[in-house]
Amino acid sequence: MIKTDILIIGAGPTGLFTVFEAGLLKLKCHLIDALPQPGGQCSEIYPKKPIYDIPAYPEILAGELTEKLLEQSKQFEPGFTLGERAETIEKQTDGTFLVTTNKGTQHCAPVVAIAGGLGSFEPRKPLLDNISNFEDKGVAYMIKDPEVYRDKRVVIAGGGDSALDWSIFLSDVAKEVTLIHRRTEFRGALDSVEKVQELKDKGLINLITPAEVTGLFGANHLEAIEVTKADEAPQRIETDAFIPLFGLSPKLGPIANWGLEIEKNAIKVNNALDYQTNIPGIFAIGDVNTYPGKLKLILCGFHEATLMCQAAYKIINPGKRLILKYTTVTGVDGFDGSRKEAPKSVVKSID
Repeated sequence: MIKTDILIIGAGPTGLFTVFEAGLLKLKCHLIDALPQPGGQCSEIYPKKPIYDIPAYPEILAGELTEKLLEQSKQFEPGFTLGERAETIEKQTDGTFLVTTNKGTQHCAPVVAIAGGLGSFEPRKPLLDNISNFEDKGVAYMIKDPEVYRDKRVVIAGGGDSALDWSIFLSDVAKEVTLIHRRTEFRGALDSVEKVQELKDKGLINLITPAEVTGLFGANHLEAIEVTKADEAPQRIETDAFIPLFGLSPKLGPIANWGLEIEKNAIKVNNALDYQTNIPGIFAIGDVNTYPGKLKLILCGFHEATLMCQAAYKIINPGKRLILKYTTVTGVDGFDGSRKEAPKSVVKSID
């Protein structure tokens, strides 16, 4: 049983920033995410995509934003349950919530903050009749541990950042890497495209474009794939693994069955107060929520997370007065209890 002050469903930018805001109030956080790493869409779908509307950053890559948020929050020692989906929630007799994942991991907290972005992400699967027969038997839709492919023959399909980045990474791990894309142009970052071409020229990556995987073969495990190019006969390639990286499809998932008020696949909240849902103690922040005038922007999620933490403090510490403090005056209390003081000149000017 994992116990914490605020249980955050979703480890995207809004969820990660919640850790920092809660930490300033001496509240501990634990995050659950179905993806194998923090960052949500920023890490999984477009890590090298530039973002232009984060305050103080004229431009920042999505993956770099995740790294900065993790660095900012690590002093408050958040816990993570990654690669697992929040499945059920139960209100306990003591008023806390028990959240259980699809793998049976149990979490208990007096406050739950749903920061699931557009929902839980499910992989977009290629239309191959027998692909389900090979799932976990050579077919995977995301890479959790690259070492699984050490000295293996790997085929990756896709044209985005994930397909390019993993092809580059696995070229140093796998025995053989083949990248297949249905177009000659790629959607990923230019430097990644150039790197793949460079590795192809060195014989470290097999690049087949424009082409599609049209068949899977094997007995108890994937043994080969069929590749079809326009106006050419199908070609069979022996392989140990096939990883189609076609992106993720957002779905609200099990959260839709938690008794929350839903509107157009989003959770309704009271934005006039604290972004609490129709169930006291459960909040929804970021892209997963909806209210009049809602804007699905990362910076709006940061704002919502800040107000939510203030309300969570009052639930966790009933009757205790919360005094608004400024980090420019008090500094940030580190996880070891030490205080990073602001310069005296700053404190004096404010006083």
